[in-house]
Amino acid sequence: MNSLISIILITTILSCVLMLVSFWLPQMNPDPEKLSPYECGFDPIGSARLPFSMRFFLVAILFLLFDLEIALLLPLPWADQLPDPMQTFFWVMLIIVLLTLGLIYEWYQGGLEWAE
Repeated sequence: MNSLISIILITTILSCVLMLVSFWLPQMNPDPEKLSPYECGFDPIGSARLPFSMRFFLVAILFLLFDLEIALLLPLPWADQLPDPMQTFFWVMLIIVLLTLGLIYEWYQGGLEWAE
């Protein structure tokens, strides 16, 4: 019980010290360039609201899909729960084949071409 109180006390003191130091250390030197909406120093030209290409969203969704595939296949957390290694191999191959067929379909439809 005594060690728990000391740990809580140390973490509280350390957090307060770090918060105080973070307020004292940074140098605040605001100038007109930093206070402007664009810190690059250039005046804005044209509209900032340019429409995104739908291809951008398609590539982003494909990236998320294949990123999820890697997250599912590399650790294989569910592989220990199956009684037969061939059953695990079947499910892994099914996921890979489905994703490969989807990639081939997107490729033939031209969904991976950035320029039109």
